[in-house]
Amino acid sequence: MGDTQATESKAYKHVNHLWDDATAAKLSPAERLVYRSNCLGADQRITNTGGGNTSSKIDETDPLSGESVEVLWVKGSGGDLRTSKLENFASLHQDKLLSLRGVYADQPERGPKTPAEDGMVGLFPHCTFNLNPRASSIDTPLHGFLPAKHVDHMHPNSVIAVAASRRSKELGQEIFGDEIGWVPWLRPGFELGLMMQREVEANPALKGLIMSQHGLINWAEDDRECYDLTLSLIDKAAEFIESKDKGADTFGGAKFQPLGDEQRDTLLVDLLPWLRGQVSQQKRFIGTVQTDETILRFVNSHDAPRLAELGTSCPDHFLRTKIKPLYVDWNPQSEDLASLKEKIAAGLEKYRADYAEYYEACKHDNSPAMRDPNPTVILVPGVGMIAWGKNKSESRVTAEFYNCAVEVMRGAEAMDEYIALPRQEAFDIEYWLLEEAKLKRMPPEKELARKVVVVVGAGSGIGKETAHRLAKEGAHIVCADMNADAAQATADELTGIYGQGIGVAGTGVSGCGPAIAGDVNITCRESIQGLLKKTVLAYGGVDHVVVTAGVFIPPSRDGKVTDQQWQTTFDVNVRGLYNVGDECRELFAEQGLRGSVVLTTSVNAVVSKKGSVAYDTSKAAANHLVRELAVELAPLVRVNGVAPATVVEGSTMFPRDRVIASLTKYDIPFEESGSDDELRSKLANFYAQRTLTKAPITPADQAEAIAFLVSDKSSKTTGQVISVDGGLIDAFLR
Repeated sequence: MGDTQATESKAYKHVNHLWDDATAAKLSPAERLVYRSNCLGADQRITNTGGGNTSSKIDETDPLSGESVEVLWVKGSGGDLRTSKLENFASLHQDKLLSLRGVYADQPERGPKTPAEDGMVGLFPHCTFNLNPRASSIDTPLHGFLPAKHVDHMHPNSVIAVAASRRSKELGQEIFGDEIGWVPWLRPGFELGLMMQREVEANPALKGLIMSQHGLINWAEDDRECYDLTLSLIDKAAEFIESKDKGADTFGGAKFQPLGDEQRDTLLVDLLPWLRGQVSQQKRFIGTVQTDETILRFVNSHDAPRLAELGTSCPDHFLRTKIKPLYVDWNPQSEDLASLKEKIAAGLEKYRADYAEYYEACKHDNSPAMRDPNPTVILVPGVGMIAWGKNKSESRVTAEFYNCAVEVMRGAEAMDEYIALPRQEAFDIEYWLLEEAKLKRMPPEKELARKVVVVVGAGSGIGKETAHRLAKEGAHIVCADMNADAAQATADELTGIYGQGIGVAGTGVSGCGPAIAGDVNITCRESIQGLLKKTVLAYGGVDHVVVTAGVFIPPSRDGKVTDQQWQTTFDVNVRGLYNVGDECRELFAEQGLRGSVVLTTSVNAVVSKKGSVAYDTSKAAANHLVRELAVELAPLVRVNGVAPATVVEGSTMFPRDRVIASLTKYDIPFEESGSDDELRSKLANFYAQRTLTKAPITPADQAEAIAFLVSDKSSKTTGQVISVDGGLIDAFLR
């Protein structure tokens, strides 16, 4: 073994060694590839989310001939090494893949970035082993044309820092010696695979290559040996960078000081809704804020404006972060929020113009149409980084990728001088027709994708059902309730179903996913403000607000309603609804994006009956509040209501004692030993017989109506109250 090869006892300082021989010994060769991939992907310092490829050439039995054939198992298009399973890997007959070199050689006009090279991707399916449906990635030739059995292609910050330095070839030689070679930048694909093949043929002792502006690829005949080599190379580069680290003078030293936590968060709460509206002119974005020391060291530095303008280097980085971020030249110590907004507005205008100029200067006759020209990364001195994406997962990964870019710049500047990928090369990656085809193959976005919905009352009943119904349509849900534990339980259910999102562990990036929880008392404006603050810091803004919270306080046995009962009923059912709508008013106005509010009232609002006078009159007031708020919040925000008949299932208004009291009142037979659900079912069926449809009214029925009122299907509907009561004749308006 050369000195770049790790031994079993080697301790790594800059990467985590996760391989366990006992675990690997129980696995098949293909499963060992998955295991190796998961170990590598689990460490962000080894490769970024969704980045990198691994492969193994394995002898398999051909299902038709029964003969042993060599099969290339390689990570397929898309996916993430940390979470990959065997179904995420493509499998190709190695001999058929190699035969494509002859097909390519026969093309009359071949070479880098030619239609002939791109066309080879369409031939990969003809090499498929055992009808594997996983599509092969454009990196497949890199793995197939290298002779070793096992290949790792990673995007480690430390080696990309070498690759993105002006003297990258010389630095690679200084750090790794003759065992690791170097290839100039070339877009991933057939030509790069052939280039690497020629390098190995000319230098058979090579164990890897630095890919200029891109990353690292290395190989071995044993999978554990390949894994150890990958870690050793990354660790060695990181050690070299550490020896050159500039300490307090990193990025030219500090120019600004960070704001205090409270001052920063106050500024962000005021800034983010407005900023979200500014960047969401074409499509809405979900935000992620990063304010840790690492990103602050960069944004507060003297060199940040220069380096930010250069843009990112690694293709994986700028596909998420665009070719460069927007750096805002704002002094946190001497300028205020108004000045910050003014500078961001001017910066956005220039950024869009620059992006349009970049597109026009670099486009080809067959280039796809220009994409959204707004930045996905915004850097603010004293504050940190604000990243944007189509959902929380994407904005978190965008933030992660720019973190990687910052680390690359730090390392390159410590060793030498950072250089970015040339504009034309960046454009040709960003607007690659193969990348465009991949985007078009993605399923259409769901109806409420890119939207943030606050559901007040999400801990149980109608609110919980609504949270699930809207999340199913792609919404990010803020589960709010008086009962914080119940709200958290609903948020946990949603996260369990829809996932936390792919990873930013260890990057300092906010970790929330498709749902968060918060406790709220809608009779207290400060409590509502706290909920909205939490929402804005998590996602950047709010698109829809649904309030299902309410209270029913039964009168005493003689039918009396105390003053306090009247007060509490109206405080929650009327004033509370108004408080929520009113507190959201300024936030909606700052965003400037169309939104909606849906309030839950009741058919009792129009039915006069004994025993619920305070509740019924409060709901009558709530009905009119819907109409008043529709006028107040127009034209930007639609306000509608849903009026359920009695919903027993899952309702906190029907605890066991009230259900038993109602069953007794209506002379409905029941067993005292019956479960809560059994007793509620009896009562619900009794109420159902009062309606035209003769079916119990459920939380799901209400959630469906709410989903309609939140969606664009009701975009011209406001000031309306929809009864979802099964056809309760007493509630017919007259």
